[in-house]
Amino acid sequence: MDNQEIRNDFPMLIKHPHFIYFDNAATTQKPQSVIDALTNYYENDNFNVHRSVYSAAERTTQMFEACREKVAQFINAKDNKSIIFTAGTTQGINQVANGYYKYHLKKDDEIVVSIAEHHSNLLPWQNLAKQNGAKLKFIDINNNGTLNLNSAKKVITDNTKLVSITAVSNVLGTINNLAALIEIAHQHNADVLIDAAQAAPEIKIDVQKLNPEWLAFSGHKMLAPTGIGILYGKKELLAKMNPTQLGGEMIEHVDKNDFKAKDIPYRLEAGTPNVEGVIGLSKAIDYLENIGMNNIENICKNLGQYLYDQLSKTDGISVYGPKQRQTGIVSFNIDKIHPHDAATYLDFNHIAVRAGQHCAEPLTNKLGVNATLRASMYFYNNKHECDKLVQKIIEMRSFFNGA
Repeated sequence: MDNQEIRNDFPMLIKHPHFIYFDNAATTQKPQSVIDALTNYYENDNFNVHRSVYSAAERTTQMFEACREKVAQFINAKDNKSIIFTAGTTQGINQVANGYYKYHLKKDDEIVVSIAEHHSNLLPWQNLAKQNGAKLKFIDINNNGTLNLNSAKKVITDNTKLVSITAVSNVLGTINNLAALIEIAHQHNADVLIDAAQAAPEIKIDVQKLNPEWLAFSGHKMLAPTGIGILYGKKELLAKMNPTQLGGEMIEHVDKNDFKAKDIPYRLEAGTPNVEGVIGLSKAIDYLENIGMNNIENICKNLGQYLYDQLSKTDGISVYGPKQRQTGIVSFNIDKIHPHDAATYLDFNHIAVRAGQHCAEPLTNKLGVNATLRASMYFYNNKHECDKLVQKIIEMRSFFNGA
């Protein structure tokens, strides 16, 4: 498939051909196949799952559970019972924090994160440390933005119970060396949680090879609808997790004084699930696998490298992160122009980038800036759009400098 053929699958890109969308790290556009799946669900399969015996609802339940198996295959999990449907990465991480480690951490136990974490993989651990008296410790990054494994070796100790780390920085676009970090953590008998929100859309994930205890990601960053996400956990840990929500569907038996929860995964999925989100996620995975995750990774990496190189040789621009790009995420600043002003100027020229701290304020502080601009590209973007962005930045500098 060439770039234009791919772009023709996305109604937003067809209807707005001059609009350049470079905010894919926030959310991706949706292909027609995903949109059609949602429409078909509401028109033909809008039934609740797991509860009714009539054939139409049974069909919807089969579609719902087929996605659980598809997700397991997508990340190479041994068993689909390790797959929990959530509302997104944030809920998945909070579920691990409040359903498991809340009951398995004590005073002076350690939780380790990196300085580059998204707030969703920082605040739950800050909060839990305050509640349980645990210590929150930070792995530093190198000057080029990559994870400092020497720092990790010093920070992770025998008191460390959990290392919670992003697979891909949502600001710098770096892919962390998860294999090395997990090896360090497991040498100290510490568990590992991977925030795969930015990895799942671009990189093939293999949980059997990596061997983390937990992994979470969101559907909306990988072509699926909003409000659907995945939490993977090793079955023995999920079995010990306390449900963070109680109600319908997750119970096997209830009397006036007590209840018995179902086995995993259902005991951790209280209430009516996001059925349409699951069905949309299933179609999104089909689309990604049709293109090929290796192809997607190469496209995004090449676009990230191209834009990084073009920005780096343009006067008055500071680009953050390593010279060798690994993903389609590139953050930068323009001399003497605030990122919010720059983003507004680009918006007037039909280019959408993100400006701010990107929910990673400790990292922004580490970089010594108040905010950055972030262009995050996906496989439906192209080099022509990168050139257009650079051109408008050059024009912007002349405009703001009064030339």
